Amino acid sequence: MKKNIRSVFNIKTISAAFLLGFILLHSACNKNFDNVLPKSFRNDTLGLGNNSKKVLYIILDGVKGSVVSSLAPANLTQITNNAIFSYDGVADYQRNTITNAAAWTTMLTGVDYTKHNVSTEAFTGLNLQTTPTLFSGIKSSLGNVRTVSLASTAAFNDNLAADATVKQTLADDAAVKTAVIAELGAGNPSLLVAQFHSAEVAGMANGYTGSTTAYTTAINTLDGYVGEILTALRARKTYAQESWLVVVASNKGGAATSGGAPGSNIYADDSRNTFVAFYNPKFKPNAINKPDVTNLPYAGVGAKFNATNGAVQSDANFLNLGTNIEATIRFNIRWDGSAGNSGYCAILQKRGLTNGITGGVPGWAFIKDDGGIISFNASFTGTTGNSQAKGPTSQKLDDGKWHAVAVRFFNNGATHTASMFVDGIPAQTANLGLTAGNGNLNSPSPLQFGKYTNVDCFITEFAVYNIAIPNADIIAASKKTPLTPITDPYYNNLVAYFKTSEGVGNVLNDALGKAPAMNLVGAANWTNYADISPNLSPAISEAAFKAVPNGVDIPVLIYNWLNIAAPAQWSLMGKFYAPVVSYPTN
Repeated sequence: MKKNIRSVFNIKTISAAFLLGFILLHSACNKNFDNVLPKSFRNDTLGLGNNSKKVLYIILDGVKGSVVSSLAPANLTQITNNAIFSYDGVADYQRNTITNAAAWTTMLTGVDYTKHNVSTEAFTGLNLQTTPTLFSGIKSSLGNVRTVSLASTAAFNDNLAADATVKQTLADDAAVKTAVIAELGAGNPSLLVAQFHSAEVAGMANGYTGSTTAYTTAINTLDGYVGEILTALRARKTYAQESWLVVVASNKGGAATSGGAPGSNIYADDSRNTFVAFYNPKFKPNAINKPDVTNLPYAGVGAKFNATNGAVQSDANFLNLGTNIEATIRFNIRWDGSAGNSGYCAILQKRGLTNGITGGVPGWAFIKDDGGIISFNASFTGTTGNSQAKGPTSQKLDDGKWHAVAVRFFNNGATHTASMFVDGIPAQTANLGLTAGNGNLNSPSPLQFGKYTNVDCFITEFAVYNIAIPNADIIAASKKTPLTPITDPYYNNLVAYFKTSEGVGNVLNDALGKAPAMNLVGAANWTNYADISPNLSPAISEAAFKAVPNGVDIPVLIYNWLNIAAPAQWSLMGKFYAPVVSYPTN
């Protein structure tokens, strides 16, 4: 051996027929913003009817959700009383540098840059034939209805509003507000989009923080505009006969830098943090908060190993380390057995031990040791004793938590050496020389998990690398799980990765297909586990970032509100947020 060196779920756009099917009907009346629906109101699933359902879509560029939360501006706060809303929204769940153009395109097409191809402010790659905007989708579905785009940024209208009935680029945000009020007063839009850019300008120049006066002033000014627009909305002569969905959403957040490394926490990327509210005066409030991604359980199904149940490698030569082979082994373990040394049982071994830690039996083993710690123990051909590195006393298996164990075999000059770590903490003997006798670690006995008196544990993610990974990298990666090409810089050096998560059968397979299988002996004891451990940090899946409103989710609800069943070829990536509402009949 030598050195050669996103629980995701699928989202389907729900057709308009489901909108009222997901809504709970209650008898209530919200007095702060009256919009009484007529008794004759019905869900028009085919998009037919009198066009009473309308959408006001207010886009606030660069307004961070966290800053809106701390500022609590009056009007944005007020609408959350009747909205599905989040201060933890994300522009998207990607890790590239985000731009205004990419964020706008996502919000209007319902797909992110991996499909609409826009990543720069130049809109390079945009193809509205394959990823139509809301304006295009409404035009093709509803025909001759009025759609309006009022923007303070020319690029927004020039690139995304070609199919709007009316598009107008205004001098500034104040002019956009005035134009929106005028449209609400005299027009009859089915979709009215208003794009405001002043907070982005202030944030870019001064910083996107709650302590930046220019930025917070811009947000408060926009909040005032929102209030004026909502006042104009309810002043419409036909308002009582209409049903308006009001969407107020940031296109993105803001930060000095944007994006992150593969596998990084998107919630930590302030450039993607957004405020999103789906408002109607009949909606019940529904605050959607981000999950705690720093405290995820290590969960799965695994083979439980004990005195009679174990796993044995089918190739006895696998992991013979000889006198100078360099390698790294790592695995996770949860001990459920007795406390203390548990009779010095061999938990995991390639040695052939059957009773205690008999010296002179060549090979290596991880044993339960005094005080409930785990130790690495080795003996060699032609010797009568053992060489041992005791694990750190702070990391006792007896605590019932998951622990991450690794041992590095390397040549320190002419000395074959082993360094063990438990949860990234070095063993009491940091470098164990493997030179007693002839120092040969080879054993005729195969690799074995469990099947040893007093053993009671899970062993998961047993991995073998063909290099001695540097100590610093072992320590840095000790909590990472699972091992993937994204999370593990040494993934290409893996020669075996037994996840032990099959859940059925009597065989443990190498997930890479490189190493021979291990056979379960005794009764296969597949058992579920889901434990939070300070010693393991499970990878954050895409599902964690889809748990809050994303930019791609907005068109899904808009289409549903307008009774448009989005065709499959639009490939919408968002999910449907079903409102819980009260329908008054007075």
